[in-house]
Amino acid sequence: MDTTLQDPLVGHLLDGRYRVDARIAVGGMATVYRAFDTRLDRVLALKVMHPALAGDVAFVERFIREAKSVARLAHPNVVAVFDQGAQGAYVYLAMEYVEGCTLRDVLRERGALQPRAALDILEPVLAALGAAHRAGFVHRDMKPENVLIGDDGRVKVADFGLVRVLGDVTDTTGTVLGTVSYLAPEQIEHSTSDTRVDVYACGVVLHEMLTGGKPHAGDTPAQVLYLHLNEDVPAPSTAVPGLAVELDGIVAAATARDPDLRPYDAVALLALAREARSRLSDAQLDAVPPKAKPVPEGGPEGRTKVIPRVLPPEEPPQGHRRKPDGVHRTSRLEMAPPDLPRPAPRRTTRPPRRGVIAALVAVLLVLGVGTGVWYINSGQFTRVPSLLGQSEQEAKKRLADAGLDVKVGNDFSDTFERGTVMGSDPDSRARVRGDGPVTIVVSRGPKIVKVPDLEGSTLAEARRMLKQAGLAAGVVTRSFDDNTEQGAVIRTEPAPGTEVRPDSGIRLVVSKGSPVEVEDVTGETEEDATARLTDSGLKVRIAPTRVNSPEDAGSVARQSVEEGTELARGDTVTLTLSKGPREVRVPDVTGQKLDEAENALEDAGFEVSVDRSFPFLDDTVSEQSVEGGGTAPEGSTITIKTKGL
Repeated sequence: MDTTLQDPLVGHLLDGRYRVDARIAVGGMATVYRAFDTRLDRVLALKVMHPALAGDVAFVERFIREAKSVARLAHPNVVAVFDQGAQGAYVYLAMEYVEGCTLRDVLRERGALQPRAALDILEPVLAALGAAHRAGFVHRDMKPENVLIGDDGRVKVADFGLVRVLGDVTDTTGTVLGTVSYLAPEQIEHSTSDTRVDVYACGVVLHEMLTGGKPHAGDTPAQVLYLHLNEDVPAPSTAVPGLAVELDGIVAAATARDPDLRPYDAVALLALAREARSRLSDAQLDAVPPKAKPVPEGGPEGRTKVIPRVLPPEEPPQGHRRKPDGVHRTSRLEMAPPDLPRPAPRRTTRPPRRGVIAALVAVLLVLGVGTGVWYINSGQFTRVPSLLGQSEQEAKKRLADAGLDVKVGNDFSDTFERGTVMGSDPDSRARVRGDGPVTIVVSRGPKIVKVPDLEGSTLAEARRMLKQAGLAAGVVTRSFDDNTEQGAVIRTEPAPGTEVRPDSGIRLVVSKGSPVEVEDVTGETEEDATARLTDSGLKVRIAPTRVNSPEDAGSVARQSVEEGTELARGDTVTLTLSKGPREVRVPDVTGQKLDEAENALEDAGFEVSVDRSFPFLDDTVSEQSVEGGGTAPEGSTITIKTKGL
C-alpha cells in the first residue's frame, strides 16, 4: 500500500481567502507554504503554526508578536508580513513570497564565498537588522537559514519568530531560545538579549561565509555552548590563508565575547563593514577561497532550540581547558591599518568565570551529557522525538534529523486523523541505541468509513472529499439531469451514509445538465447554421476541408451529429461546408428507348425529366437538354424528349 500522504492543508482554502498550493519548509514551530491570495490575486507565503502548539498560549503569543513586530518594519530587506489570522487549530501569518533560495542553500552548494559576495550578502542583512534595532526590536535567531536570496539578487531577512521588544523580560522560565551555533555568550550565561546578540550572530555568519564552516563545532550542543563561552571566534584567515586582515577585524569586532566590546547594533556593524570594504582592493575582494567541504547545517548545533539555563558548579567539562587569560585567536588584528575602525582590545585580566563554567556543566547534565555520563554514552543512545499527531512526512523528517532509521506501518484509529502518527515503537522519549530503527504507525482512520454526501459538489470537490474521508473515486458516469447543474454530482453508489471499508471506490454519477436536441442545419449558410446551434447551447466547429455536394457552395453539406440526437450543453457539432456539386459527364441517350435513357442518366448522377409532347407515339428519345459528351452539375436535371411520327 502506498503510504505517501499529502499535507492536509495543500489544496485547501484557508480562512476563506488563501489557497494553499505547496509546502515549502517545515520548522520546529511552523510550516511554511506557497499560497495564493484569492482576494488580492497574488502569490504569498503562509507560515502556519503546528496545530499541536495552537493550545500553548505562550507559543501563540510569540507567533502573533512576530506579525505585529515585522508589520511595523517597512524595509526592502525584511520579508514583509501582510496579514495574521486563525481558522480552527491553524494560526497563520501571510507573508511576502521570495522566489529563490536561502544562504544555507548557497553555503551547502558552494562552501566558502569570495569576500565580495560575502559582503554583498552581509550588508543588506545588517541594513534590515539595523532598521529593526532602531525600531526597538531584536531578531535573536540570525542564521543562514533566515537569509533569503531572491532570483533577482535581492537579500531579505526572514523569520522574526523569536523577536523581542527591547526592555521586555527575556524569559521567566530559565530557558534560552535560539540556534546553538549562533548564540552570543550572554544569551547562554545570563539569558539576556539586546541588539548585540544579533551583531554576534552576524559575525558568526560572516565567518561561515568566508570559510565555509562554523567557527565552533562539537558533537553535542553543550560542547558548542562551552566553546562560545570560553573560546574566541577564530580569525577567518586561519582557515583561509590570504584573507584580508580587514575581514578578520569585522569578525573579531562582531564576535567579541564581552558585549561591551562589540558594535552597539547592526547599524554600527554595517558602518564598520562598509569602511573595511572601501579599504580592500578588487583582488582582495575577488580572492577565490580554496575549495572546502561545507559544514552541514544539520546536527546537534544547527537547529533552533530551547536550552535550560541553570546555576553553576565549578569545573569545565572534561576535555575542555580554558586558554590562559590574554591569549586569543585574533592577534593578527595588530597588523590592521591604524585608521581602520577596530574593536576595543579584549580584556586580558578577566577573573576566572567560575559561574560560566558551572552553568555549562549544569546544561550538560540537563541534556543528559554530564561529565561522566557523556563520556560513557556519547554516540550510543538517541532519544526518540515526540511524534504523535504529526504527519508521516514530518515524523520521518524528525527521525532523520535525529539520525534514526524509519520504518512505517499502518493501522486503523478512531482517535487519530488519517495520515497522522498514532504511535511508535519504541515510544516517544525512549532511548534507542545507535541509529534505530524506529517504526511509526500511521493512522488509516476509522475501520468503517461513511460515504459523504457529495450531491451538488463538483467532480474535483467530490474526489477531494472522498480522499479526505479515506475513500477513492471509482467509475465516473455522466447522465442528463434537469435539476442538477452540469458538472455536479447527482448521486453516489453506494448512497451517502453507507458504511464501507477505507480505500473503497465510490461510483460517481455526474450531471450533463438538461439535454439539447440537435437540429438539422444542412443546406443553411455557415453563419445561419452556427447561430442556430450556438443559441441552443452547443459549440460549433467548422471542418478544415470542404466537399462536393448538391448543396450550394459555402452552405452546410453535412453535420457530425444527426438531427434529433441529445447532447449536453457545451458539446461540439462539426459542420462540413460544400464546394458545390461536381461536374459530371452527360451520357448521350438520343435514339435510346425512354426507360433505357432514364436509367443511364440516373446512374450518372442526374435527375431526369421527360417531355412527352406526343404521349401515344414513338417512345424513342429524340432530344436531351444537355448534349451527350458535355458536363453538368451532379444532381442537376436533364430533360429528354421523345420523337413523334
